[in-house]
This record gives sequence, C-alpha cells and structure tokens, in this order.
Amino acid sequence: MLHRKIYQLYSEGHEVWVFLRDQQRWLERARIIDMEGDLVTLRYETDEEDEVSSWEEMVRLESIGAVTRKLASVSRGEGEPLVSEDCPEAEQIPNPHPEANHD
Repeated sequence: MLHRKIYQLYSEGHEVWVFLRDQQRWLERARIIDMEGDLVTLRYETDEEDEVSSWEEMVRLESIGAVTRKLASVSRGEGEPLVSEDCPEAEQIPNPHPEANHD
C-alpha cells in the first residue's frame, strides 16, 4: 500500500516530507523523482550557514516510515483571509440545495 501511495505522489509531482525510519530523520520538502523496484530517488535542498545545497538520495521503500504532504497554508500576516462570500459573484459556486439553507 505504501508503494502505491508513494507512486501516486511521484506521478502527481507533489512536494513531500519523508521520515527515514533507519536514520531517524525527516527529509523536508522533497520531490520523488524516480521509482525503480524498491528504490525511491528523492531530491531536496538544505540551507546551512549561508549555503544552499541540493541533494539527491536513493532510499529503499522499507526505510520509509512516513510520508506527508502539505495540503494548504494560510499567511499569518495582516488582514483577514478571504472567504467564499468575498469572491465576485461570477466566481462563486452555486448552492446545489438552496432549500436546505437554514439561516
């Protein structure tokens, strides 16, 4: 099942966070760039002391303990986030069940 999920994330090109069980560390913001047999190739960057390094690492499927991906993020900056009522009327999704609206 993990193999199928990793293949799906690879096919979709999502950025992922991967926990390597045998090394007890997270690879953050990695891209799965190849899968061959039980080997997964990951590409990621690290930022250490004014130096950005790009890494490509091959790991075995059995080494992967967890895979996560960010679904969304919201800025904590000034102002309120926009909600659906703030969208222009032409861009709003119509309510499929207007009679079920119990305001």
